[in-house]
Amino acid sequence: MSVPDSQFAAEPPRGRLARFATRSAAWSEKWFPNTLVFALLTVAVVAVAALAIGSSPAKVASVFGNGFWDLIPFTMQMAMVAIGGYVVATARPVQRAITRLAQVPRDPRAAIAMVATVSLLSALLNWGFSLIFSALLVRRLAERSGLRMDYRAASAAAYLGLGGSWALGLSSSSAQLQANPASIPKSLLPITGVIPFRDTIFTWQSLVVAAVVIAVCVAVAFLTAPRATAARTAADLGIDPRDPVENDVPRSRPGEWLEYSPLLTILVVALVGGWAIQEFAAKDPIVAISGLNTYNLLFLSLGMLLHWRPRRFLAAVTKAVPATGGVLIQFPFYAGIAAILTKATDGSGIAISHHLASLFTSAGNTTTFPLLIGAYSVVLGFLIPSGGGKWIIEAPYVMQAANDANVNLGWTVQIYNAAEALPNLINPFWMLPLLGVLSLKARDIVGYTFIYLVTLLPIVLGLLTLLSPTLPYHPPSY
Repeated sequence: MSVPDSQFAAEPPRGRLARFATRSAAWSEKWFPNTLVFALLTVAVVAVAALAIGSSPAKVASVFGNGFWDLIPFTMQMAMVAIGGYVVATARPVQRAITRLAQVPRDPRAAIAMVATVSLLSALLNWGFSLIFSALLVRRLAERSGLRMDYRAASAAAYLGLGGSWALGLSSSSAQLQANPASIPKSLLPITGVIPFRDTIFTWQSLVVAAVVIAVCVAVAFLTAPRATAARTAADLGIDPRDPVENDVPRSRPGEWLEYSPLLTILVVALVGGWAIQEFAAKDPIVAISGLNTYNLLFLSLGMLLHWRPRRFLAAVTKAVPATGGVLIQFPFYAGIAAILTKATDGSGIAISHHLASLFTSAGNTTTFPLLIGAYSVVLGFLIPSGGGKWIIEAPYVMQAANDANVNLGWTVQIYNAAEALPNLINPFWMLPLLGVLSLKARDIVGYTFIYLVTLLPIVLGLLTLLSPTLPYHPPSY
């Protein structure tokens, strides 16, 4: 259980930023509705906006209904990212590795810096894996009674992958969507074209941003971690970090034999391995890994191999599925929103996306465009905490504005990625899986995550602006 609110009220203040962050988190938890409400509210806003520019009610309803299912393949793909990450992170070999890793640090501040490093690096591979792996690492560290590690600061560090680096890595929703023609809504394809990973997350400019974000976050984690005498451990918060022992249920009938046998696991993983060898041999490795289906199949196969027995694998998948509910129900609404933005035209054939693109183009130029779009994505990211869903909403007019301003389209995706991740640091939506593992509430850690936000915001926006001129503009290509 998390610590009662009365204990927080008696806690000595940790500085102006921390006090402000705690108040902001309390206000957010009290007044912010479920994220589905934001999606529905956005539907209403863009529908009214379409009517305001002269589109007919029949046209708005038609394009919304016709576009509602445009993202079904991408919706399932993103759900599988979360499931695959959870399955791998909870496998017994991975948990044993976490236990060994937790024995490395000898100092509580070093332990928190290590959690930050692990969270940020693992998020480049898979954001779902990063959340669960980092949370389990914090629990194993908290079991060490002599370490005196602040449980809240370590938990905040475990969340840094979602607030700092995930959108610059392989599971980036927008980069994955733009690299896969089948995932791009038909209305968006003419504006953006297909943008492979080599033009987004694998550019040297993007790698520089990721490296700076990681270095800054690790430094802040170390410098802001309370020393042993001031730390509030899991025990101080009334939390038992030990995991309940889960043993395999004994077989009760002959028909369950295959559920406990690795035979089918070996066969399936061998088939996937043979396919993967051919896939990477026939394609450029960067192109091959850009395929979200390829990425998910490899991750799920790794999870199946690590769990070894089909019964354990299915149990892990079952536990992971509840975390995908928001993705499954919200993304179709985002697809409908994108359709209204791009297809609900007025009598002259002009849609909302054209008006928004004109607004961004007139408000800035090639030099200021990255700063303008980055700041905008930060603000909208707090209201709509879904990287992929928000990209579907923004992309029609943001990418059109990039075309008009002659800004590199791949870099525009990265501007969105780097800036969009930052609001996650104080938005409680993506904290939920992590907080569930750690037995905490959002207000328990947001006092620390807010410090990361105010530190990263000017650095990230500055880098995005400074690096933009190093990439030339190319029109959309298919």
